[in-house]
Amino acid sequence: MMDAKEACGVFGVYAPGRPVAHLTFDGLYALQHRGQESAGMAVSDGDLITVMKDMGLVTTVFDERKLSGLRGHLAIGHTRYSTAGSSDWINAQPVFRGVGRTGFGLAHNGNLTNTDALAEQANMLPGLVSSDSDLVAELLGQQFPPDLPERTRAEHAADLEQALIEVLPKVEGAFSFVLMDADRIIGVRDPNGFRPLCLGRLDATDEFDQGWVLASESPALDVIGATFIRELEPGEMVIIDGKEIRSVRPFPNERLDPRLCIFEFVYFARPDTTLYGNEVHGARRRMGQLLATQRPVDGDLVMGVPESGVPAAEGYALGSGIPYGQGLVKNRYIGRTFIAPTQAERANGVRRKLNPLRENIAGKRVIVVDDSIVRGTTTRAMVKMLREAGAAEIHLRISSPPFQWPCYYGIDTPDRTELLAAIKTLDEIVEYLDVDSLEYLTLEHLVQAIDAPGAGFCDACLTGNYPVPVQVKVELTGRPTVTVAAGSAPA
Repeated sequence: MMDAKEACGVFGVYAPGRPVAHLTFDGLYALQHRGQESAGMAVSDGDLITVMKDMGLVTTVFDERKLSGLRGHLAIGHTRYSTAGSSDWINAQPVFRGVGRTGFGLAHNGNLTNTDALAEQANMLPGLVSSDSDLVAELLGQQFPPDLPERTRAEHAADLEQALIEVLPKVEGAFSFVLMDADRIIGVRDPNGFRPLCLGRLDATDEFDQGWVLASESPALDVIGATFIRELEPGEMVIIDGKEIRSVRPFPNERLDPRLCIFEFVYFARPDTTLYGNEVHGARRRMGQLLATQRPVDGDLVMGVPESGVPAAEGYALGSGIPYGQGLVKNRYIGRTFIAPTQAERANGVRRKLNPLRENIAGKRVIVVDDSIVRGTTTRAMVKMLREAGAAEIHLRISSPPFQWPCYYGIDTPDRTELLAAIKTLDEIVEYLDVDSLEYLTLEHLVQAIDAPGAGFCDACLTGNYPVPVQVKVELTGRPTVTVAAGSAPA
């Protein structure tokens, strides 16, 4: 049961004549599983960019009255969890800089790994960088030429694009950006493609011209009636201005190394999302089927932990021949349990979020399928509930390998000393969680389940092999302090 903070969600739409603020609202709503701390959007009418953002859910920040006042032909939006920078209003996005003719807005999903070096280049004093999104906006703003009166609108047009071409090669880490100025939206994916970003099309109608959409995940296209075209390639920058869609490659070829986060398939992405050409739901079912071939166990019921454990549980039941059924009911009005800031609150949050179906569980040998174990706090609380509901045996099956290393590419995971699989052996985890048996899916089977031959993945949280250098001291009980660099993991 994942109890680490999620990545953010980004959205952009170019659709003259259509209600772009309402389209952005719907797109953000479809991406809200990626961030629930704050939400915001920036809308341009060609002469003025209006930014509105606040703390809370999309439906808390925006209502019909606010949306009706946000008029324009293009917009970007963001829904956030904090990964770099505190959780407060100043770090809500989009970020805005008032440079050039009208300024520009930026929305970011990811986490940079060279913020200190970038802050020095931007001449920002230590402690003044509130988030890496704000830092990138500052670097871009410094690249804009002076706003001289004699500069024409056409001369202003390329300012944001040129600033990006100058700044992007200096930026390291994970970043999917959606940006806008008065007349265009721009999507950028880092050269490793750690975080997803896709392109969609709004078909022309009798009333409207063709429009274009950028989004973290494809369901945000579906909800507004857009057609999925493709995923942006790692290292690609796409410029949409109504005249054409241009693709620019601002990164040197030697930095291109596709490494989509493998946990997008395990947990983060919606099951109806398309990644690497495959629907995530099918991959999760195959994870369960393959998991059933590892250390088979007798049972009376296979049950999934809602939501992301359910497809894998269906696959496990199919692969094992053991009946699938519901054992836990989810309160649909509560968000993901990792929102809670402390372990005690996360454990209490499990009872608010999940409730056992006692008649289905009592006296049964249940095989519980979940997506992951991070700290183990919420998993332990869930197992306790099942014991109290009368389960005779509890066999826990996890549809991913052990989560042993922190993520530095856009997921706010705990320190390694808090990761259960990093500090305990398998037998110790079984005892700590109070389960009768435990099995993790192997990395080989996980890649096989995703079924994207030749595709690259970042599996640093599972292996400790970091594709982009990170410098972090790792201290474990009884073990020396080490520094982890790209492609290495202490034994």
